[in-house]
Amino acid sequence: MTMSTAEADKILSANFAPWVLGLGLSVEAVGDDRAVLRLPWSQRLAREGGALSGQALMAAADTATVIAVSAARGAYGPMTTVQQSTSFQRAVAGSDVLVEAALTKLGRRMAFADITMTVEESGLIAARASTVYALLG
Repeated sequence: MTMSTAEADKILSANFAPWVLGLGLSVEAVGDDRAVLRLPWSQRLAREGGALSGQALMAAADTATVIAVSAARGAYGPMTTVQQSTSFQRAVAGSDVLVEAALTKLGRRMAFADITMTVEESGLIAARASTVYALLG
């Protein structure tokens, strides 16, 4: 049974630090092996020059992975980031970003995901990431 976006939003609000919640992320879609989150444009998250900070994009990718793993497992469980690698392809200014985390492998103790961050306004890829998670529970 696929997790609903409302259930995924509850996981988001109940399990992340206040500064992560301050990004304004919302769950747009969930599937059996993926999640799409919206990172809303905010001048507050911009760096000098007006582009969205890389730190905000990396935190959004990390968070989307947790939601994707939770959806695949049917519920949230304790997990921690083991590795994250991010490549930035273009600056984002004045547009929301859609962050799609797709699991490439879900094992008993480890999960692997590829994340694509797309500028909503243009449809162009802003960044890509890969993550590895240890599943603790």
